[in-house]
Amino acid sequence: MRNSATILVIDDTPANLSLLNQLLRTHYRVKLANGGAKGLELAASAQPDLILLDIMMPEMDGYEVCKRLKADPGTAAVPIIFLTAKAGADDEEYGLAMGAVDFIRKPIAPSVVLARVRTHLQIRTWQTFLEDKSAWLQSEVERRVNEVLRLQEASIRVMVSLAEFRDECTGNHIRRTQDYVRLLAEYLSKQDRDRDFLTPEHIDQIAKAAPLHDIGKIAIPDHILLKPGRHTPEEFEIMKTHSIKGEGMLLRSQHELGEENLMLLYATQIARSHHERWDGCGYPDQLAGEAIPLPARLMAVADVYDALRSRRPYKRAFDHVEAVDVLREGRAKHFDPLLIDAFIALEDAFAEIAIKLADE
Repeated sequence: MRNSATILVIDDTPANLSLLNQLLRTHYRVKLANGGAKGLELAASAQPDLILLDIMMPEMDGYEVCKRLKADPGTAAVPIIFLTAKAGADDEEYGLAMGAVDFIRKPIAPSVVLARVRTHLQIRTWQTFLEDKSAWLQSEVERRVNEVLRLQEASIRVMVSLAEFRDECTGNHIRRTQDYVRLLAEYLSKQDRDRDFLTPEHIDQIAKAAPLHDIGKIAIPDHILLKPGRHTPEEFEIMKTHSIKGEGMLLRSQHELGEENLMLLYATQIARSHHERWDGCGYPDQLAGEAIPLPARLMAVADVYDALRSRRPYKRAFDHVEAVDVLREGRAKHFDPLLIDAFIALEDAFAEIAIKLADE
């Protein structure tokens, strides 16, 4: 019974082609090429399952044919068995180093040819099976990971929606501040100080964490959170606790996941520390300078700019120039000076986002 595998034989000697054709055709589909160029053409037109390749050929020898086959992604994985009258160990070592799987000596022994061909076809079958299985497992792992990520993102959106529902801020505030944070982080990633930390992955995770900066406001009583006017000093002290409460909520989420989640790590830093000030006069921990986590410093600039540009019951919305003046005045006092330099460089982009995502 003939196997469905296809064997390509490349040899410049007609007698060898005839002999191998007679030997193999009762077991396999056989294609014949009387030179290297013809062999490459047949291999490229329809990938064979195995190639028997003569070494000593005019114009293009077997080594060159093997080199070209291995360089072509379409034929690189096809097993090659060299046919040779050479018996030197150096020749065999050279051929195997090029990617051949075996050598068959001339004059050929039919039983040896059939045994070697059968063995290497079986090996290739198992390799293909394992490659397919590995690819399937990889895709399955990626699918499951994506499911977990989508679930995490959905959970985060629910948490953010809850905070929005109870706060004066809108969904556009969340989107604007997230865009501002990403802009600033990408700019700083090109500067010496923060280049090593602000990798594309870290920037992405910080931007994803930004919407959770005020999640702790869920725990603030309505009569304080929703008060239309300014807070009394006592009310403001309660309002300030949203930073610690937010961190606590996110730490519990991180603990329940049971693993190190980069986005939640940055979210906890942002929630607790985005009201800290560069000069140490912020809250809740009076951190100063670079002791304030960089994600929180990024959020501070984004949050204050957006608050200035937004109308509240107790204040009018500042225009862009006024907001820029306030942030510039806060350089090295309220804000990281390098971040304010970045903000000034990006102020036109900030203004565009503020207009594009303006509250209705």
